[in-house]
Amino acid sequence: MDVGDDSITILPNGQATALDLVTEPYPGFPTDMQAQMCALLSTSRGTSSVTENIFPRRYMHVAELKRMGAKLRLEGATAVIDGVDRLLGAPVMASDLRASAALVLAGLKADGITEVSRVYHIDRGYEHLDEKLMELGAHIERVKET
Repeated sequence: MDVGDDSITILPNGQATALDLVTEPYPGFPTDMQAQMCALLSTSRGTSSVTENIFPRRYMHVAELKRMGAKLRLEGATAVIDGVDRLLGAPVMASDLRASAALVLAGLKADGITEVSRVYHIDRGYEHLDEKLMELGAHIERVKET
């Protein structure tokens, strides 16, 4: 990581690999980042696990990530994630704020176009997320449904 006067540059330090996460109350791993980590781990080498101890049924994003080619399965309160080489763009539906963020992250990693519907969930918690990501170089377009 290189910190300048008005910028921070982050360089990769190798290929992402599998890990095991368990959500816990502060100062443990936050439940609010569980969905996003599932999305990111879906393309990490190896088999990861994410155990949700705070809200054990908070896995609405799993079915949508599978639509994009992710290999996930639920074993009770644990998502087992077998990393794939790539995700594929697909139409997906956001079910809540955190799932929305996870689907946007997955869409940024995916080959092809990902259409995330019900983005009002994103707007509740991430102000101008599309604009901020575009400033970082993402190709995102907000389309009004007719």
